[in-house]
Amino acid sequence: MQKKNVICREYVNKYPEYSRLKLARIIYDENKLLFSNVETVRGVLRYIAGKSGESNKKRVGDKSMIEIEDRTKTPYNLPKSYETSYTPYQLKANKLLILSDIHIPYHSIEALTAVFDFAKKEKPDAILLNGDTLDFHGLSKFCKDPRKRHFADELADFKEFIQILKKTFPNAKLYFKLGNHEERYQHYLWMKAKELVGVEEFELEQIIQSRANGITVISDKRIIKFYGLNIIHGHEFSTGFFSPVNVARGLYQRGKTSAIQGHSHQTSEHTEPDMNGKITTTWSTGCLCELHPEYMPLNKWGHGFAIVDKTKEGFSVRNFRIMKGKIL
Repeated sequence: MQKKNVICREYVNKYPEYSRLKLARIIYDENKLLFSNVETVRGVLRYIAGKSGESNKKRVGDKSMIEIEDRTKTPYNLPKSYETSYTPYQLKANKLLILSDIHIPYHSIEALTAVFDFAKKEKPDAILLNGDTLDFHGLSKFCKDPRKRHFADELADFKEFIQILKKTFPNAKLYFKLGNHEERYQHYLWMKAKELVGVEEFELEQIIQSRANGITVISDKRIIKFYGLNIIHGHEFSTGFFSPVNVARGLYQRGKTSAIQGHSHQTSEHTEPDMNGKITTTWSTGCLCELHPEYMPLNKWGHGFAIVDKTKEGFSVRNFRIMKGKIL
C-alpha cells in the first residue's frame, strides 16, 4: 500500500490540474502491474487526499495532499471553483499525415485509396485522424434516416478501418482527435442515458481504444501543437454568424497564428504578413467522406488531406486536393 501511495503522490504533484478520474486512468495505464483497475487507483487517490471518510483521514501519515485539496488559493477565501484546465496537446513526429472528416461508414473509398497510395511512399511516422472520423448518425440530434447504419455497425466498420490503416502504415503512431460528430455520443449520454455518464466502459475514449489498440485519443477540444503549428478540427471556435468564404482566412482572423483545420470539408490556404514582415499562414483540409449526402447534396465540399513535416525552422505543410481519385 505504501508503494501505491508514493506513486499516486508523484502523479498528483506532476499533474495537479487533472481531475481524480483522469489521473487515475493515467496512473493505471502506466502501472498495470501494481494496480488491478482504475477504481483501485481512484481509491488510493481519495485516501491520500483525505476523501475516504474522517476516520481514514486521520490515518493518513503524510497530509500534504490533504492540504493541497483543502487550502484556499486566494487571500479572499472565495468559494471553490470548478474551473477546468485547457492545455494543448504536444504531438511530436517527423512526418505527420492528417486525415480529416472521414465520416465512417460514409467514407469515400476512392479518396482514401488515393491518400493511401500517395502516403505509403511518404512513410509518415504519425497519423492524425483529425476529427469526425466516425459519423454517429444515429446519435445525432437531427431527424434520423432509419435506413442508415446503426451505431454498432459504425463501430465495427471503424475497427476494420483501423486494422487496414495499421497494416498499410505499420510504423506510424495513430492519434484520434474528437470532432463535433464524435461529440454526438457524449451529448446522447447526457440527454438519454445520464446514469451511464462517468462509467468507464461507456466513455467514448474507452470505446475507441478498445477497437483501436494503442491509439491516442485527444479530446476536450484541445489544440494540438506540432512544432509551432496549431492543429484543430475546426469546431473549437463557436460558430455564431461567422461563415467565411475562404476557410483558411477565417481561421487566420480567429486565431491570428499558424494553424490548420478540417471540419469545413474545403481545401484552402491564406497568408498574411505583419508590419514587421513576419508571415503567418493558415490552412484548411478537404474531407474524405461522401461529397453529396442526402442532407446537403449541394455544397462546396472537396476531398483532400495534408502532410506536415518537421523542419529545422519548425514545420512545413503540404495541403493536397483530390479530384476524382487523383491527387492535385
